[in-house]
Amino acid sequence: MISARFSASSASRRALLLVGALLLSGCMTLPGSKPEPAPAPIVVSPPPVAAKPKIGLALGGGAARGFAHIGVIKMLESHGIVPDYVVGTSAGAVVGSLYAGGFDAFAMQKLAIQLDETLFADWTLRGPGLLKGEALQSFVNQHLKRRPLEKLNIAFGTVVTDLNSGERVVFRSGDSGMAVRASAAVPGVFQPVAINGRQYVDGGLTSPVPVRAVREMGADFVIAVDISATAEGQPVDSMSAILWQTTTIMGNVIGKTELAEADIVIRPRLPYVKSWNFAARHEAMIEGERAAQAALPAIRSKLLR
Repeated sequence: MISARFSASSASRRALLLVGALLLSGCMTLPGSKPEPAPAPIVVSPPPVAAKPKIGLALGGGAARGFAHIGVIKMLESHGIVPDYVVGTSAGAVVGSLYAGGFDAFAMQKLAIQLDETLFADWTLRGPGLLKGEALQSFVNQHLKRRPLEKLNIAFGTVVTDLNSGERVVFRSGDSGMAVRASAAVPGVFQPVAINGRQYVDGGLTSPVPVRAVREMGADFVIAVDISATAEGQPVDSMSAILWQTTTIMGNVIGKTELAEADIVIRPRLPYVKSWNFAARHEAMIEGERAAQAALPAIRSKLLR
């Protein structure tokens, strides 16, 4: 009898101990009591991802020296550096329009090698210029399949100078060939180009290397290509030579401030390539490649920042 009571008492104590343990561990709640809220999960936010910089390519003017732009683009492309925006002045507008229109560096190089510069020699004895410029306009439009500026593969702008006001103007829409022709219309050599009642001439008069224009389009990181000649050592023994030298001096002075605003400036060494020397196109393209290759470490370093 005593043994039976002892066993019942032991069983009761064991049951009470079990209930207490369950209550303490939170696995059991008393009737009418509220369960403890579960702890909030710890959320680890991923580190912020830096936005990819928008790259702008500013291609300067320089007539036949513009073949160097092809070499620069070839080297940049081979290292995966492709611009989001391209702006060109004069010769830079010619190369830039083709590049923005879908021609890669190899296609432009092939086109340059096969190019007959006499195609652009539409001479005239009338008007304020020796060349009309219509042949250049047709050349550009033909290769771009007559697409307007706003329909090209890469956002593109071409810099011109308003002959009436002296202001820099950037064309981003409309007839591609006409805009390029206006940008390359060196006064005295090409006739001014009439667009919407205004007269436009060479963009190099106001922006020899269009750094500001490509920033205005939205570029965060600007690679400028300066192919301008230096005034030192240039011939001044004829009317045309004096005209080129005058443009060179003016361009050097105007371009200095704008070039300082670029992140990278690539300057191909072209002392032996005269602005009118189309026979030196091969050397110009090679020097463009060489100068771009030398700039690659600085480009990568600044882009990583």
